[in-house]
Amino acid sequence: MSSTPNDGLWNFALALYGSKGVGDACLQLQDESGVDVPVLLFALWLAANSVELTETELARIDSLIKGWREEVVRPLRTIRRRLKEGPHPAPSADTDALRNSIKAAELNSEKIELALLEAEGRSLMTRAENKPDAARGNAVTVVRHYREADLDEPGQQALDAILAAFDRL
Repeated sequence: MSSTPNDGLWNFALALYGSKGVGDACLQLQDESGVDVPVLLFALWLAANSVELTETELARIDSLIKGWREEVVRPLRTIRRRLKEGPHPAPSADTDALRNSIKAAELNSEKIELALLEAEGRSLMTRAENKPDAARGNAVTVVRHYREADLDEPGQQALDAILAAFDRL
């Protein structure tokens, strides 16, 4: 992987999420397992920089962003999704414009979350042991943290698709 500690998390997240099949796989893990996609992308960014993410560190970092995710990111996502089908007068051209504005706000809220995660990650990079093959372990740690169980077969396939794209970056 060509990522270095100087590569920002935002750019890494855009590149990985934009890889074929990754966006859908991330949304599947989000919707079916409760995974916070920015945290999953953060864990893989750490792995790209040879940093292993322990459950203890993940729990600490997640507690720092949980309020933001619960009170800002998720409500924006809920409203954006709701406007796809209703309530009346949605969907319409007017409500589509509103939905696009909310989508932009949701993306900006995730960018803020990623900036917070990046700051924590850079701190970890200064003191972590070098672990060049941390990707699968980091991803599984994140999934277990949110799902509180191992993945089912469709979830495992989604995670495998994300990790395959990670290996191609």
